Amino acid sequence: MSEAPAVHTAEREVFSPSQLVRAARSLLENAFPLIWVEGEISNFSRPASGHLYFSLKDAQAQVRCAMFKPKSTWLRFKPADGLRVLARARVGLYEARGEFQLIVEHLEEAGEGALLRAFAELKARLAAESLFDPSIKRAIPRLPRRIGVVTSPTGAAVRDVLSVIARRFPLAHVEILPVPVQGKDAPPAIVAMLSAASKARRHDVLLLTRGGGSLEDLWAFNDEAVARAIRACSIPVVSAIGHEIDFTIADFAADLRAPTPSAAAELLVPDANEIQRALNHVSARLDQWIHHRLHAHAQRTDHALARLRAQHPRQRLRLGRERLAQLRTRLHRLHPAGTLARHADTLRIGIERMRVQLAHRLHARELRLGELARALNAVSPLATLQRGYAILIDRDSGNVVRSIEASRRVDRFRARLADGEILLTRDT
Repeated sequence: MSEAPAVHTAEREVFSPSQLVRAARSLLENAFPLIWVEGEISNFSRPASGHLYFSLKDAQAQVRCAMFKPKSTWLRFKPADGLRVLARARVGLYEARGEFQLIVEHLEEAGEGALLRAFAELKARLAAESLFDPSIKRAIPRLPRRIGVVTSPTGAAVRDVLSVIARRFPLAHVEILPVPVQGKDAPPAIVAMLSAASKARRHDVLLLTRGGGSLEDLWAFNDEAVARAIRACSIPVVSAIGHEIDFTIADFAADLRAPTPSAAAELLVPDANEIQRALNHVSARLDQWIHHRLHAHAQRTDHALARLRAQHPRQRLRLGRERLAQLRTRLHRLHPAGTLARHADTLRIGIERMRVQLAHRLHARELRLGELARALNAVSPLATLQRGYAILIDRDSGNVVRSIEASRRVDRFRARLADGEILLTRDT
């Protein structure tokens, strides 16, 4: 259905219903930020979609609310008619019906919100004092012989802890340190028990624990005095308060936090079966090491015995005789007479070989020299002079006169003939 445009006249401005509802919605959403509203649930419904629809009311008024599935899945309680709750919501307007409503982002039982705010304030203040600093956390012993469990002796938590420790490591001695874990008397009792255990020093580690419950049920463990007693204790403290999603101030102050009492028991003591397997493995490795060492010592003993036998006088005498026989054989082989005879033969063969090689080389050099002489004679100017020619030389410079033009610059000549020289002077 198309939206009708606003009709403007000179006297009035007319809105369509959708325009009016949209303008009202914009005004509401801009005027109200995310707010907290406390009231009683009525007309509650949860359709198959998983969304929650209900109204929040007090004695004078009520407002419709919607909480959509992605948010409703995180609820820690079951909403129902008549239950008083605290809602964090955005103010909105459902345009299709023109109805004012709240879009709920978070929902908790009334009274819990104040506790959560107090929890956040105390946590921030103690954190600023470095009470939760990881650097001050004490190490938990790997094999505690005596464990003190600070808890209610009748609660489910202590049964879980005792069962797990008896199954995993029955050698550990567990001592129950009874305290109330709920109500106004719980914090001072817990503080007193931690102080007494710290002074007695009977235990290797303390476990502060209780089962699950509401925020009010766990509030004794959000007490400042309990947190400071945990840090003042001379014995390492492990906390396991409530379920895995529950966090208390005691958890932050403790040296180690476990998600549940059973998980704390598993963290405190090792598994005896795993220790037995580890011991078996170490025993097997030790046996292997001993066998290897004995084998190595046996080999060294055998080597020492062999060396001892080799050093026996009879053995040394036999080795000396064998060595002497070897030296005699070597001395006979290296006698000077034999050596000189061998060297003489080698010298004679070498001299003969050198004589043959020298004669061969001289003959080759003579042949080569003859060839070079004939080649030189063929190009020698002396051969030309033998045929009646002469070479004219400038007596002053010693240069050969090669042309008529060059001779005009020379006054004294020297003529080279085949059998001598003739000195000439230009006739001016």
